[in-house]
Amino acid sequence: MDARGLEIIDPAVFGGVVAVVIFFGILVFLALGRRLGLRALARERTAANIGSLEAAVFALLGLLIAFTFSGALSRFDLRRTQVVQEANTIRTAYLRIDLLPAPVQPGLRESFRAYTDARIAVYRKLPDLQSARQEVTRSEELQRQIWQQAVSGARLPEARAGTEFLVLSAVNDMFEIATVRVAATQIHPPSVIYAMLIALAFASALLAGYQSASEQGYDRIHKLAFAGMVALTVYVILDIEYPRLGFVRIDHIDRMLVDVRAGMK
Repeated sequence: MDARGLEIIDPAVFGGVVAVVIFFGILVFLALGRRLGLRALARERTAANIGSLEAAVFALLGLLIAFTFSGALSRFDLRRTQVVQEANTIRTAYLRIDLLPAPVQPGLRESFRAYTDARIAVYRKLPDLQSARQEVTRSEELQRQIWQQAVSGARLPEARAGTEFLVLSAVNDMFEIATVRVAATQIHPPSVIYAMLIALAFASALLAGYQSASEQGYDRIHKLAFAGMVALTVYVILDIEYPRLGFVRIDHIDRMLVDVRAGMK
C-alpha cells in the first residue's frame, strides 16, 4: 500500500471550479450562438433549421452525463462495500490470534489495536491529505510488525498444526483489502471523459443559442436554468466520484471499523 495512493488534489475545490466554468461557459456559448444565428438571419433572411442536429448533441450530452453519473455511483457503492470487507477481515484475523501460543498473543493484540486505530484515522482525517498520508505510512509500518509477530508465533514449537496457514492467510487478507481501499481512491474515469462532457455542454449551448435567433426576445430564465442544472449535475458527479473530500461523505459506514476496534478487548 502506497501513501501516495490518496488523492493529490482537493476535489471539493476542483469540482466547484469546474462547475463555475461550465455555468459561465454555457452562458457565453448561448450568447455566441445567438449572435451567430442573428448574423445568419440578417444575411440570409431566414434562420437555418438545426433542430435535428441540436437534438442529437443534446442526446449525446444526456447519455454522457448518465454514463458518468452511473459510474460514480457504482464506485461510491463499491467503496462502502470495501469498508465492510475490511472490518470483517480485521475481525477474523484478530479472532484467529487465539490459535497462537499464549506468550505471543498480548503483543500481537496490541499491534492489531494500533493498526485498526491507524486505519480508522486514515479516512477520519480526510480531507486533510497530509495527515491521512501519515496514517497510511503508520499502518504500513504496523503491517510489517504484525506480519513478523504472526510468523514468529505461528512457527513456535508449541503452535498447533495448521495454525500458520489459518493465521497468516487471515492477516494477508487484512492487508490486501487495505491496499484495495487505497487503490480505489485512484480509480476514476479518464480525464478525457470530463473534457468531452464540458465540450458537449458548450456545443449544446452554442447550437441552442443559434437556434434561438429566430425566436422573439431572449428568455434569460431558461438560459440560466439550463446553465445552472448542467453545472450542478457535473459538480454532484465529481463530488460522488471523490467521497470524503467534498459534501458527499461515507463516514457513517466507518462505524463498522469503529465497532470492530471497540470489540478488541
